[in-house]
Amino acid sequence: MTAPEQPQIYLITPPQIDLDTFPDRLAAILDARSVACLRLDLASQDEDLIARSADRLRDIAHARDVALVIAGHVLLAERLGLDGVHLGDAARSVRAARKALGADAIVGSFCAASRHDGISAGEAGADYVSFGPVGETALHDGTRAESDLFRWWSEMIEVPVIAEGGLTADLVATLAPITDFFGIGAEIWGHDDPLAALNALTAPIGPDRPAS
Repeated sequence: MTAPEQPQIYLITPPQIDLDTFPDRLAAILDARSVACLRLDLASQDEDLIARSADRLRDIAHARDVALVIAGHVLLAERLGLDGVHLGDAARSVRAARKALGADAIVGSFCAASRHDGISAGEAGADYVSFGPVGETALHDGTRAESDLFRWWSEMIEVPVIAEGGLTADLVATLAPITDFFGIGAEIWGHDDPLAALNALTAPIGPDRPAS
């Protein structure tokens, strides 16, 4: 993924999805909003379930020119014809994933709030890094990726960056000038109308823009 002129939406699935209802909810969002990338991020380790989910979501995403990456499962990314992989261990798996998937695949890396891990991931060949959570959280040790990290990254590093985790409209407004993508998932899926929730969350970045 290349850095856009304005921040774009990087959509993240819930950890559990109902294949009878979720594909339609996803399609409604992709039809209404420009989304740069979709991450299949299931908690399940059931290979069959992951494969069936990937097949359904790949068809929906690719029909709308949206890239689909999978969290963690490098071998499945290749086997299922996905566009790449999102790694959760900072830079440790980036080189191996790039070697396995090739130069054209998307390889992303979650680097929590570590500038060092982000730099290492970029040097190892990551197409993007993501930092987070950016919002208040009681998970893990409560560490947040602060706006100063994104400001430094946007000034010093060319690798595109994603802000994710605990986003609010206020945080979107604050981070919009210093991030390339907003990773949005849990913030919207718990609502009866995820599209309305997405629109409210991203209101500070203004009208929708075409994905690159």
